[in-house]
Amino acid sequence: MMRGVGIWSCAVWLVLTACSSSSGDDSSAKGGDGASDNSGGTSARGGSSSSSGGSHAQGGSTSSNGGGSTAQGGSGNDTSTNGGNSAAGSSNPTAGSGPVNAALPVIGGCNVFTADDAWNTSVADQTVDDAWTTKLQALVGKVNIHPDYGDATIGIPINVVPDTQTKVSPDFDEAEESDKGPYAFPDPATAKIEGGTPTNCDGDCHLLSVQQGSCILYEAGNCSYGGGKWSCYSGAIFDLKKNSYGQRPIGWTSADAAGLSITAGLVRYDEAAAGAIHHAIRFTVPCTLDKYVNPASHEAVPSTPPGCAGNANAVPMGLRVRLDSDFAIPAGASTVAKAVITAMQTYGMILADNGSSFYFQGESTGMWNDDGDIEPLKKIPASAFKVVQVPPLMP
Repeated sequence: MMRGVGIWSCAVWLVLTACSSSSGDDSSAKGGDGASDNSGGTSARGGSSSSSGGSHAQGGSTSSNGGGSTAQGGSGNDTSTNGGNSAAGSSNPTAGSGPVNAALPVIGGCNVFTADDAWNTSVADQTVDDAWTTKLQALVGKVNIHPDYGDATIGIPINVVPDTQTKVSPDFDEAEESDKGPYAFPDPATAKIEGGTPTNCDGDCHLLSVQQGSCILYEAGNCSYGGGKWSCYSGAIFDLKKNSYGQRPIGWTSADAAGLSITAGLVRYDEAAAGAIHHAIRFTVPCTLDKYVNPASHEAVPSTPPGCAGNANAVPMGLRVRLDSDFAIPAGASTVAKAVITAMQTYGMILADNGSSFYFQGESTGMWNDDGDIEPLKKIPASAFKVVQVPPLMP
């Protein structure tokens, strides 16, 4: 998780996007620590061939809660508390309220984003940016991409709670850039959290919760539960019925360093098994600039690895890459793996956090098949990806 605060900007630049119809080594080193300090160093996750890509390291200057920077369309000002029992759920669609667009990803009866959202905008025909591609390739070197998921213990789980879920008010280390809440988190006894349990968690400890009915997404990072209370580093609330861009104030982080929704960019088993993933995928690199581009709202300059602050090849948060359309599908790739590859060629990947080079994230579930779903993806070189049209750097 991050340990600094980003640079604020009062300028808002909004891009209206159009909707399209449409790994490296087996190291168990974790891409970033996310739990102790802003070092971004490695920490081992036992028994796993995958490593957590997101260290959520932040750098830059300290900022204050400045004028006019308010969240648009989110539910961060929700102060009501709904009664009812907690329930941790899966990412499979269940009953919700309101119309659901079946062409878009669905969790808990809610679309994960709107039809005009950047996450499900095709970049298949966008122009390649050769200069940024050269920088990115120099930054990461000769590595293969790496799926940062693979079984019930590797990846980021998604909780689904009912609309009657009792809401809580977590303590946030980064309160100035966190939505106040309250948050519809599941009961700690059943909550699914990245890297362990609410009382014994290792790593970034992301907690993601989709509330049915209201279709509000609650996300937080570096979370733990003790003394009858949730404590997290930062938190963000997204109204899934609205475009995600603009819901984070410009200059604000979220549960990841770029200020984006984590849930929106995860590879989920149900959609991959169905043969199609209709959105971009989140990924990480070690060094990023003190700048960001749409759809990100926040920059991060990690202190580790050393030299990131002065690295001439560092890239901005929000950068989007696309897998070459003529890339040959690796032998042994399952329908699930092929869906991931097609998504990378159609929607690409969005840089969302600091961590190991070209690690991309998915949900934790025991449904993944290592031989067909995971291993073939590790054969794809990062050099097969090109940076596509880069919006203006901010701030």
